[in-house]
Amino acid sequence: MASVESEPLEWLSQILTEATRYRASDVHLRARNHPVLRIDGALRALDQMPRLSVERIAQIGESLMDARQLALFQRDHQVDLSRGFKGIGRVRANIFLQRGTVALVLRVIHSVVPPLASLGLPEVVAKLAHLERGLVLVTGSSGSGKTTSLAALVNEINTHYTKHVLTIEDPIEFLFSEQKSLITQREIGVDAPSFYEAMRSALREDPDVILLGEMRDTETIETALKAAETGHFVLATAHAPAAPEAVNRLITAFPAEAQSGVRVKVAQNLRAVVSQRLLPRADGQGRTAACEVLTISALAREMIQDPARMKDLPDLLKRGSVNEGMLAFDTCLLALVKAKRITPAVALQYASTPTDLRLKIEGF
Repeated sequence: MASVESEPLEWLSQILTEATRYRASDVHLRARNHPVLRIDGALRALDQMPRLSVERIAQIGESLMDARQLALFQRDHQVDLSRGFKGIGRVRANIFLQRGTVALVLRVIHSVVPPLASLGLPEVVAKLAHLERGLVLVTGSSGSGKTTSLAALVNEINTHYTKHVLTIEDPIEFLFSEQKSLITQREIGVDAPSFYEAMRSALREDPDVILLGEMRDTETIETALKAAETGHFVLATAHAPAAPEAVNRLITAFPAEAQSGVRVKVAQNLRAVVSQRLLPRADGQGRTAACEVLTISALAREMIQDPARMKDLPDLLKRGSVNEGMLAFDTCLLALVKAKRITPAVALQYASTPTDLRLKIEGF
């Protein structure tokens, strides 16, 4: 392995190679610390590596930034970027200050978009790639696999349909190889000043499918809903712990006086919400996806439009069947236990209602 005195990018490439070998999702670098990897959700320090000095970590950060990104970093004390490394793939990096010193968190994004079937996602999720219009949200915490799932859905469209797919990302992570579809990828800060501006101009760029990396503000949400309303298929991420909660957060992002109109737009244009987590596999070989899926049925639309009935969405999801496009999180956990992909202990640890799930696992 390259020594800590080697060229910054050469040293970083070696660390990323080590991260790939351990199948780590993230690399943490900060002054006065050993490099730290996140492996299957847990942090592990590379104690055999020297601690990074304040000067060295600053060199590494600067080596990753171009002039524009360096100016942003000097102004905002943080910047997001992506970069390709030979033999490793693309890496997403967040460079920021902590306690007055530079720190980095890097995530390895594999160059090849994984086939949808390889992710182990439920069939009800795979069917979403064949929608013609409307809005689909994929939610989950950071590191839950949202980006990978969205990329796989786009690649499924790319494989089967002749469409124009427009992605708006910050930064671009997966690079798509065009198959049947024409794919345009725009990066915030490089190709457009903001998600809102990129989304607004997207409607003039003749897309069939729009992948929106993040809905950060009400203007972007409103434009995404307008795109869905005018016949586009919009895939987007949202931060919420569960599918019904994502619907509520979409609406409550707006001022109270605007929420009535937003409820109608969401009810009419939202097609499904997928909430995803990554859980330890039973064989110890990494993690597997567990999902809940809320498909917006006629009854769900009625609930969304009525503030007094929004609280009933979780029960609707729990009672619904896979044939109806509904998949409760505990139902997915039970299926994963039966398939021996996760252990009963892991299922109960993450269950929404552990007591009920325990009874089902035991056959009651």
